[in-house]
Amino acid sequence: MAMVRKFGRPDLFVTFTCNPSWPEILNAMQGRERPENGPDIVVRVFKMKLSELLDDLMKRKVFGCVTSYIYVIEFQKRGLPHCHILLTLDSSSKIRTKDDIDKFVSAELPTLM
Repeated sequence: MAMVRKFGRPDLFVTFTCNPSWPEILNAMQGRERPENGPDIVVRVFKMKLSELLDDLMKRKVFGCVTSYIYVIEFQKRGLPHCHILLTLDSSSKIRTKDDIDKFVSAELPTLM
């Protein structure tokens, strides 16, 4: 609540989920074990990728200038980590129109065979 009082309501809610099939995890396992048997490797790779995502959001400003953020890391039932991130954008970066949304979100329908 203190963040909302100081910076206003968050503009974006981002969820980042670990994928046990990421090549970095599988390569580190060297084909000997399954990712479930190497939680230390899974968490290290997740943390590295999360750090890159945070750099993209804060330093590279992919959504614009961020004035505040907070995140929490949780573990799913299978033990895989995921992260919830709240971002408050600077007034010049706020997403106000559908055209603003279209800059960041796109979808394609697959071709049916």
